Amino acid sequence: MRRVRYDHSGGPEVLRLEEAPVPSPGPGELLVRVAAVGVTLPVVRKVREAREPIPLGGEVAGEVAGLGPQVTGFAVGDRVTGLVFGHGYADYALLATAMASPVPDGASAVDAVALVRSGLVAYGALRAARPEPGETALVTAAASGVGHLAVQLARLQGAGRVVGAVSDPAKADFVRGVGADEVVTYDAGDWGTPADYCLDAVGGDLLGPAVRSLAPHGRLVAYSSGGGTVEAYDLLVGAKSVTGFQMRLIAQDWPELYEAWRVELWRLFAAGALRPAVHAEFALEDAARAHQAVESRANLGKVVLTP
Repeated sequence: MRRVRYDHSGGPEVLRLEEAPVPSPGPGELLVRVAAVGVTLPVVRKVREAREPIPLGGEVAGEVAGLGPQVTGFAVGDRVTGLVFGHGYADYALLATAMASPVPDGASAVDAVALVRSGLVAYGALRAARPEPGETALVTAAASGVGHLAVQLARLQGAGRVVGAVSDPAKADFVRGVGADEVVTYDAGDWGTPADYCLDAVGGDLLGPAVRSLAPHGRLVAYSSGGGTVEAYDLLVGAKSVTGFQMRLIAQDWPELYEAWRVELWRLFAAGALRPAVHAEFALEDAARAHQAVESRANLGKVVLTP
């Protein structure tokens, strides 16, 4: 089979295609014939920053081609999606049953990777913000694979106003098209209407401005891999709070909640209330181009590999 890997850290140019044996599923694992892979910013960052090369994992969708020992509830031929922690940029991948969920009829593999993992992060971060009806929501990286779903979900959860923050004003029409009332750029001195809560996917140097954009008693949920520092005074002066959110811990510690969120996302998708957008689909051999699109923050919606 084909697989994408890299030998040393760097930009998209370090990715290369290689031949590798088809893996054998272990206990509790599914062998999935991969039809789509979601490209995420954390994986792109790891390629550039990790001290040692790591398997390129992430969200995959495809058809079950084999079952490991102790697998129940799945059969060869089932269409599934889930998060792979080993090699996912490949023709075949190993998916733990605890991370797998069925892809319903009427949804494609591309729909699945554009909706499920990004949607789970967006939905979970939104729940962590404890939104109340009528509040103003601020979503950073609002044109990203997660961000454009967070904009929609904030509206569905009753936000009275949704502000999308983006790196480039050229993204404004897209963000308004998925439901934002107002779009601001990171370099603007004013980030628009003070927000009751912020879902922050950027971090780094933008974490401080995001906190300062909150109204008194505002809540920021940080789910970025970009780090960042918050000044205690910025929290104290407005009685604001910051909460960290990581999807992996939800899946690990509260699997029933994780599954309930997945069911809700598919329900909203089937009802036409939640519309995942795909920026582009790239062949496996074009993984470098896919990483470039994400790293440059040029994407409007999800970037997908289609082996």
